Amino acid sequence: MKIGIFTDAYEPHISGVTTSIKMLKEALEKMHHEVYIVTANLDGKGFKYDKKNKIIYITGIKTGIYQTKLTGIYSSKAMRIIKSWHLDVIHSQTEFGVGYFSRIVAKKLNIPVVHTYHTLYEDYVHYVTHGHFNNFAKKLAIKITKYYCEKKCDELIVPTDKIKDLFVNKYGIKKYANVIPTGIDIDKFQVNEEMKKEITKIKKKYKIKDTDFVIGSVGRIAPEKSFDKLLYNIKDMVKVNNNIKVMLVGGGPDLENLQKLTKELKLDNFVIFTDKVDYSLVPIYFNIFDVVVSFSTTETQGLTIIEGLAASKPTICTDDESFKAMIEHNYNGYLFKNDNEFKHYIFKLMNDGKLYKEMSINARNSTYKYSKEVFASDILKVYHKAIKGHKKTSED
Repeated sequence: MKIGIFTDAYEPHISGVTTSIKMLKEALEKMHHEVYIVTANLDGKGFKYDKKNKIIYITGIKTGIYQTKLTGIYSSKAMRIIKSWHLDVIHSQTEFGVGYFSRIVAKKLNIPVVHTYHTLYEDYVHYVTHGHFNNFAKKLAIKITKYYCEKKCDELIVPTDKIKDLFVNKYGIKKYANVIPTGIDIDKFQVNEEMKKEITKIKKKYKIKDTDFVIGSVGRIAPEKSFDKLLYNIKDMVKVNNNIKVMLVGGGPDLENLQKLTKELKLDNFVIFTDKVDYSLVPIYFNIFDVVVSFSTTETQGLTIIEGLAASKPTICTDDESFKAMIEHNYNGYLFKNDNEFKHYIFKLMNDGKLYKEMSINARNSTYKYSKEVFASDILKVYHKAIKGHKKTSED
């Protein structure tokens, strides 16, 4: 099968969406399918075609939303190349720019469209409005989401039941949503001898002692991730146990604010900011952590949570629907309802070595269903369903 993936973010840009597409591409190609990418040129202004890797980079303009660009809705250069690919199905990963272009391509070439919904736009409108007309912008974001997900694709994919329920109960979307969690390369998160050397180097660089209990997170440092709540909790916790360290791996628009807050709370000796790191190093950082945490309530899935579990790290997340499919309370982690519960669970794992070891094993064992191979197989079923349905519609 020849598959065209249309996305506004791809390598070298690092994000959950990029990781999802990379895992899907690798697994599909391993199954002997051909995968082509159409994306925005995040590193330059011009059009570029990487024929060897089957990637088209389209010119885009900055959106004001962390390192993203919006392309035009049509590219004649790209269209000529895409025609030569003879695609069987288009898989769109965005509603705007490249996503809109995918619909034009699909219509012109009579190709079915499968769409994966990744982002709760109503939670991100503040990047564009800067606090003005937020209510209007949120309503518009919902309308656009409904239009694309209901009218502009043959099949719809969402990563969690949280999004499926939101679509039905709040957005009023009637189209059936296939729930398929994003897959990861589980083996990359298992410690090997080479990784042990890198772990030692990084711990030395950031002065992390073997006696330290490292609370970690990997991803974009942004207000909606609620890292400030984590820091306020840590302020109280280090008074009880000063072996606690927080390690935030990633860059983002809220990095400077959090660094400032760290100084105000006098946590300089307890909080580590790495800024952006190469994605190849991510598994190493996860294996430096003792636990992975998240206070975010805006995730559509939380791919880094699965990655943390794959690294055998118990995971402690706010009690949000996004995490319930992956976190089994008291088995591979905890879901907390308030700050007191968060602190309780951290100290519980710090002080009970036997419990920590059991939960670490459970964490790793709970991720096999999220392998990239299972992910790709489930996606393929949706592709076949879209092709079959589109063919039937065309004949009618």
